[in-house]
Amino acid sequence: MNRQAQTVILFLTGGALLHAGFTDLYLRYVKAGLRPLLIGAGLVLIAAAVATLWYERRARRQEPRDDEPQTHHEPRVSWLLVLPLLALVLVAPPAAGSYTAMRTGTALQEQPWGYPTLPADGPLRLSVADYAGRAVYDKGRALAGRQLKVTGFLAFDGSGTPYLVRMALNCCAADAQPVKIALTGELPAVLQPDTWIEVTGTYTPKRTKDPLNGTAVPYLHVTTTRPVKAPQDPYDEAWNG
Repeated sequence: MNRQAQTVILFLTGGALLHAGFTDLYLRYVKAGLRPLLIGAGLVLIAAAVATLWYERRARRQEPRDDEPQTHHEPRVSWLLVLPLLALVLVAPPAAGSYTAMRTGTALQEQPWGYPTLPADGPLRLSVADYAGRAVYDKGRALAGRQLKVTGFLAFDGSGTPYLVRMALNCCAADAQPVKIALTGELPAVLQPDTWIEVTGTYTPKRTKDPLNGTAVPYLHVTTTRPVKAPQDPYDEAWNG
């Protein structure tokens, strides 16, 4: 590819990174904490594009006028590299959902030394990872007898058992892992996978094992459910800070 094509590719790549970084689009690819690095990378690529263009023009001015410049024909197929960049800007990829979740073993952190103290009164709003960790490792000691509210998307295993799921990130969407809670109790007759719901229920000691990796999956006894909008950040980063 010639210098002009390199400049265009660098500039478009940098622009795509800045577009993702200054909007919520970047949350579909990386965790929120990496936003400054993403924006920085976009600025560096645009600066490289400007520097490449300046170098090319400077080199042309220094060519002797009586020399006939040679023409190089680069393959036009190289311009196909622009297509993924346009896709990044124009098409927001969906977040990993039930299909990925039910083909990946549930992920829980190693047992912590302890858990933060929960409010003494009122319903407890917990993340999927927080409920799963407390239910498995702490055996629900701080959850028993409390009204619990947990939000996630629905997924179903091969037997039709419903799960409440959040995908957890270590770095980026490529390494997203599901944290699962099996649901029992008062559930709507019709449930659709990938639907986001808020579940109200109570702790139950019942648990099962994920057949994909043998990790424990706790149950939650459901009393009511209500549909909710998908969160701005579809991935849960609370489980790993």
